Amino acid sequence: MVIELDLESKFNELIKEGLVLVDFNATWCGPCRMLKPEIEALSEERKDVKFVSVDVDNFNALSARYNVRVVPTLVLFKDGKVIEVTTGYRPKESLNNFLSNR
Repeated sequence: MVIELDLESKFNELIKEGLVLVDFNATWCGPCRMLKPEIEALSEERKDVKFVSVDVDNFNALSARYNVRVVPTLVLFKDGKVIEVTTGYRPKESLNNFLSNR
């Protein structure tokens, strides 16, 4: 399951424990639309990781805090700290490898 961020105040609570993959995206972004089903499928397999989706158009300050300059940007958190950032489309297998190296 992918959690769609609806209130910025919830963000810190969502990322504070364990592995969390945050997908900074936009509805108008083609690669973001391609990435979404890959992340959704992976979220069903990887119960050890929390998946969060953030629409950059709705959360400008949050996007700026994590230096999101292009979409999609994937930020991997571990216990509230950024441990890796990547940009662009990745197929599910590549995303799984990205997460498995943690």
